[in-house]
Formats: sequence, C-alpha cells, structure tokens
Amino acid sequence: MYCMRGLPGKEDWNNNIPVSPQYMLTQRDWWFQHERGCDKAPPLDGHFLELPAGGSFTVEIATNRAFTTFGVNPNFDGYFGGNQNPVRSDEGCVVDPNLHTFNQSSAPGTVFAISYENSIDKVTPENLVAFTVRYNTPWQRVTSYDVPKDLPHCPLGGCTCAWGWIPMGCGQPNMYMQGHKCMVTGTTSTRKLAVAKPPVYCEDDSSKCVKGAKQMIFYQQLTGNNVFNPPKMPTYNARMGFSDGAQNDIFE
Repeated sequence: MYCMRGLPGKEDWNNNIPVSPQYMLTQRDWWFQHERGCDKAPPLDGHFLELPAGGSFTVEIATNRAFTTFGVNPNFDGYFGGNQNPVRSDEGCVVDPNLHTFNQSSAPGTVFAISYENSIDKVTPENLVAFTVRYNTPWQRVTSYDVPKDLPHCPLGGCTCAWGWIPMGCGQPNMYMQGHKCMVTGTTSTRKLAVAKPPVYCEDDSSKCVKGAKQMIFYQQLTGNNVFNPPKMPTYNARMGFSDGAQNDIFE
C-alpha cells in the first residue's frame, strides 16, 4: 500500500497517514492522497497486493498500522482495526475506531478498483475500474474481497489499485481513496477492461443503474466529483448499482 510505512525516508510504526478522510479538496490533491504525499510513497519494490483471478484476497482495515500485523506486533489478532472496545457517540455511532456506522449491518460497503497502468501518474478515473465490492464494510479488521475470474495479467511492473469508501453517515460526508501496487495471479484471460463510467444513484429505480465498468465514487470534493446531489449518501452497494462481490461485467 502507498504510505503504509509512512512518508518517504521514515519507517513509521505508528502510521495513520493514509487513514485520514478526504473532504473538499481539489482533484489534484485528493487523487491517490496527493495532499499528504502518499502518491510519492509507493510500497517496496516487488511488494504487491496479489489478486488471484476467480479467487479472493484478504486485507486488514485499520485506523493505524499499529493495529495490524504489519505493525510492531506481527501476531496482532484484534477483531477491530483499532480500539477493541468500541466507543459510541450519544447517537450510537461507533467513533473509536471511527467506522462511521451504528453496526456492521449498517456499514455501507467498500471497493477495490484496478488500472492496467503500472505508473500511478497514468491512472485516470476512466481506466481505474471498480472490480470488487464488499457490502457491510468497513467493520472488522480482516476483510476479504472476491476477484473476477477474467481479470488479465498486469503489465511488467504490476497494476495500480485503489481502495475506496464512502461512509453512510455518522459524521462528516467525506470519502476515502488509498493506493496500492497490485498483481493479478493465476489467470489465462486476455480480456480487456471497458472504459469506466461514473456510477449513478439508482436506489429508487434499478433501471437507472449503470451497467458494466464503473468508476470509483468521487464525492464532496472541490473539483473532480463524478456524483452530484444524490438524495442519499452515494455508497458502494446497490444504491449506486454495485453488487456484492466480484464485478464480473467490467469487460469489453
């Protein structure tokens, strides 16, 4: 993950730089967390998030590196990626760890998207395609996502991926976008991804849902938004036309 070790030149075991939300920033600043320098802090050479075609991969979602097995305790086994005794607001929202939700069933969903560009500087909203969604996340630390079986091999140097989340509520209406270097494994497919289109709010009418390859949701920023004035928060679930699991309709 970009910025997992902290900013360049420092090994930060108490790192929460990539965790902070993004709100009312220019596209230049929010894109792959440029405003905090994360787009210039790639993972170590040869370190990739592996995506087994037709299988699943597991990640750790946490509020700080210290609450993962990548921290000082490689045997960390907490259920939550933060405080193991969640603190709630007067309204009932889980605020520590800050999950922006009342419980797991009301957690809206998170996404991984992939671009077949090995340079983060060449990634665009149109070539960064949402390929997997997990409903009712984020909640627990260890979370698995499904991979479409027809994802082709990445180019030399790997693909560029991003994780995203739009909270349902319980706080500021912001968004999250984190960068990863990724590699598709175990594939024989030669199919190509279609150009990604902005998702559309369609909770009240499924015929309005965008079919095929979709962009991540970019929302509540100064520039670069691709969703405008939805009646409810645009989240990674059926509300915006995303199914749970592998997005198998993303190909040409």
